[in-house]
Parts: sequence; structure tokens; C-alpha cells
Amino acid sequence: MEIAEFQKLMHDLYAHNDRRRGATATMLWLVEEVGELAEAVRRDDIDGVKEEIADCFAWVGALANLYDIDLETAFLAKYPDMCPTCGEKPCICTD
Repeated sequence: MEIAEFQKLMHDLYAHNDRRRGATATMLWLVEEVGELAEAVRRDDIDGVKEEIADCFAWVGALANLYDIDLETAFLAKYPDMCPTCGEKPCICTD
């Protein structure tokens, strides 16, 4: 699945709920999912990590849709095939 396909799927499934909920509440749901991801990582629960990464990605898609942001365009603008900090590929930044 391409990023645009994913974003359209999230729109088709949930945009009506996301608009009703609004950006602030949607962001809070994303933060909750990130917390659940952190817990799965802490437990080294690979199945939980898979599930929570998918949930986080879905909520990022919801926020992008609420703000009418094309995820692929935004991502490529920020990460244009090189590290945005050092400008290298692979990155040579030292944490």
C-alpha cells in the first residue's frame, strides 16, 4: 500500500469521526497510542509493538487529513533522501 492509499483509507473510514472529534482530541488519541507503544517496547512485546505502531500511524493519518496535509509530500519535504540535519545518506549525526 502506498502512503496516499493509506491516507485515503483513513479518510474514507474515519474522516467523519475525526471532524466531529476535532484536532485536539485526535492529537490526544495519538498521544495515548504512543504511550501504549512505549509500554509494548518496554515489555519487549513484538506483537504489541506491531499493533501500536499501526495505531500510531493511523492517528497520524487522521491528523494529516484534518489539516488537509498530504503525508507523502510533507514527509519528502522534511526527509528529501538524506538526513535533514547533516545532509548525508546515511546519517552521520552523533545522536
